[in-house]
Amino acid sequence: MNHPDSLQKLLRSLQQVPYLASKNLYKVANYFLEQDEERVAQLCQSLLEVKQKIKPCTNCFAWQQLDQPCSFCDSSKRDQGLVCVVEKWPDLLAIERTGNYQGVYHVLGGVISPLNGVRLEHLTIQFLLQRVQLGQVNELVLALSPTPEGEATMAYLIDKLQNYSVKISGLAQGLPVGSILEYMDRVTLTKALADRRSLL
Repeated sequence: MNHPDSLQKLLRSLQQVPYLASKNLYKVANYFLEQDEERVAQLCQSLLEVKQKIKPCTNCFAWQQLDQPCSFCDSSKRDQGLVCVVEKWPDLLAIERTGNYQGVYHVLGGVISPLNGVRLEHLTIQFLLQRVQLGQVNELVLALSPTPEGEATMAYLIDKLQNYSVKISGLAQGLPVGSILEYMDRVTLTKALADRRSLL
């Protein structure tokens, strides 16, 4: 089907959004076409503003306002010695929604996955090791999704951390194999955190 060049360009741009199903491309394009120019301009401005003002925390790599301390790392109410290691920001939010975790975080930026082009240098593992080396971490909770890539990343971390005096634990067994952390229900995730098992 032939589309006008400008519409074709929009569809190609939407195809680059990884979580947007291809069957919804035309629905999303139609939504934008139906909006007035002011509303579309506001959305574009919001996207540009968030790219300019939101950056990873230099300590835990959670998103934060530029030039402001991360709300987790800067909180005196949180246990700074308890660090939950997650793949991505949505996983952090899933754990926060349980309302029962009072430690801090470390966002890896993904998991080791050579087939998908994700290598060690693409992740923040080295920064995590540096946090442990400073001696301020008492326990690491490896809250990675129970996928082959997640398991491989956990095995790598355990190997690298075995010479440090830090407790390493993982989410309780019983989570569905291949499940994604951010999609787990709050009750399951709460129990998995509460019943976390020692890995080292």
